Amino acid sequence: QDSAGGAGGKAPAGCLCRDRGKANQPTMSFVACMSAVRAVGSAAGAARTARVALGAPMRSRSSLAEVAASKGGVTVAVAGATGSVGQDLLRILHERNFPVSELRLLASKRSAGRELKDGAGRPTVVRELREDSFEGVDVAFFAAGGSQSKAFAPAAVDAGAVVIDNSSAFRMTPGVPLVVPEVNPHAAAEHTGIIANPNCSTIIAAVPVWPLHQAAGVRRMVVSTYQAASGAGLAAMEELEQQARDWVAGKSPVTQDIFGRQYIFNVFSHNSDVDAETGYNEEETKMIKETAKIFETDAIAVSATCVRVPVLRAHCESINLTFDRPLPIDEAREILRAAPGVKIVDDRARNAFPEPLLASDQDDVLVGRLRQDNGQAAAHGIEMFVAGDQVRKGAATNAVQIAELLLKM
Repeated sequence: QDSAGGAGGKAPAGCLCRDRGKANQPTMSFVACMSAVRAVGSAAGAARTARVALGAPMRSRSSLAEVAASKGGVTVAVAGATGSVGQDLLRILHERNFPVSELRLLASKRSAGRELKDGAGRPTVVRELREDSFEGVDVAFFAAGGSQSKAFAPAAVDAGAVVIDNSSAFRMTPGVPLVVPEVNPHAAAEHTGIIANPNCSTIIAAVPVWPLHQAAGVRRMVVSTYQAASGAGLAAMEELEQQARDWVAGKSPVTQDIFGRQYIFNVFSHNSDVDAETGYNEEETKMIKETAKIFETDAIAVSATCVRVPVLRAHCESINLTFDRPLPIDEAREILRAAPGVKIVDDRARNAFPEPLLASDQDDVLVGRLRQDNGQAAAHGIEMFVAGDQVRKGAATNAVQIAELLLKM
């Protein structure tokens, strides 16, 4: 994690970026920086190159608040505007009254020329995403996938924009903040052009776990996810609906273009690649590594099991926590009740707890099934079940909240 104050600041002991800010380093554009990183063959070499390059003086830029004040708003670009996260970004920018003075919708060449409605219902023409798309842009939201972020985010930074990236392209890059506003808002100030949005499952877990960690010190976290089609994009959501139609029509096999298997009436291991040596898939590994970066500690042992369930939208997670000190369940409930971004849904008498349908189109993470873990002595563990909208808080809302943080800096 970067130190406070951005390039030139003093990095804390143990920081991966302690070489940042050294005097007499050559000026390097962000495009050149990331090109150099990609050109290095080994991961260790890439990390070393990133540490040096990200420490180089960047093109000076006014704060976003100063820009908004001088221009009467902010010029915003949304790369990947035609996708599910891009569409929600447009709605959420409007819902939260983000001060947009100009909006540019960017997508593939195939989508260029299409007309989309912004959050207020105004028609806007989609432009092709190109390296020269960002001149005059203040904030660029990327929701077009990792390859597009790697290809175009550096150009946006060199044009003077702050990039808030929803892909995994830069999440673990030294010097790139990984931000959940309810957890580590200070990290947003440390950016040198790019701020990474964490993985959706990581965000949904981090929001309720963080206040409990502050209170009692989480030592271990075991997470099992129940992930909706929305995590795989609009095409996966549409295929789940198509499989329902196929099932009703008696078609066999049902349409299987996205996951290569029947999704409806089925549960299966998350569709990301599995490491042959460890047995963990990429989604599980993201949760493990990203939690450490966001919480700024390697002291929490995290284990995750991620699966897909036949739900259109909103992920659920079963979370088991072990604490350094006893945390009675009533105390945990009150901590969560006061926590930002959390809504308690925990009615034992009515058997009413978090569900994907309840969490859909909401920004809060729903938390319930709160109970002491009887397998751990002296109130050192709790169990809980959470649900969060993967497209909103797991992606688009979190990104807009990051931009809102920048407006206050």
